[in-house]
Amino acid sequence: VQLQACGGGLAQAGGSLTLSCVLSGARMVINTWGWYRQAPGNQRELVASITKDGSTSYADSVKGRFTMSRDYALNMVYLQMNDLKPEDTATYLCNVNGHDFWNIRAFDFWGQGTEVTVSN
Repeated sequence: VQLQACGGGLAQAGGSLTLSCVLSGARMVINTWGWYRQAPGNQRELVASITKDGSTSYADSVKGRFTMSRDYALNMVYLQMNDLKPEDTATYLCNVNGHDFWNIRAFDFWGQGTEVTVSN
């Protein structure tokens, strides 16, 4: 099983980046995808999530600027980040949780993280 995130990089304030995350090798029912971020010295925080029925939720700090979407066929999620601010600088991590087809075993996978740096 592999959960791989990419798309991070350097952006100027007001700019945009799009992160993507793909799940491979897993045979499971996915309940929720989540994007988290962690800046040095800070706790990990949930930025955005999307449920299996497509419902999304966002942290107050990114509402109106970030949009999370999902490609069901490809087992991928995206995080479109617009109007970036220096305080968005962090390592962004992808998470997916769910269970096997018999709803016996639960799964919770994390990707390796992708760095986002926003400069003034």
